[in-house]
Amino acid sequence: MIAIATVLFAFPLGFFLRNRLSAYVAYIAIFAYCFTFQTLYLLRAWVGDSHQAFPTDPETLPLGYLGVTAGIYAAGFVLVTVGHRVGAKRRSRAVDLDPVT
Repeated sequence: MIAIATVLFAFPLGFFLRNRLSAYVAYIAIFAYCFTFQTLYLLRAWVGDSHQAFPTDPETLPLGYLGVTAGIYAAGFVLVTVGHRVGAKRRSRAVDLDPVT
């Protein structure tokens, strides 16, 4: 779920929002919302005796889950940054092509 949200929203937020900080904050909000529901869904499955996402022993840290979600989170910030750079180049090129009267 967070991977889908990252792919769908990170680049467009960077591209369409002129303020990069606003794009980062919007991405953080979307990611936090999706992460909460994804974690709740996986925890419900874990309590129901599914051990695909989390280890069987509750004392063991789910480092795999942590690594994957942190990687997706970082990739989202990269996509926001790339989207912002592409959008800024496009906006500056459009201003350069605009004839001055």
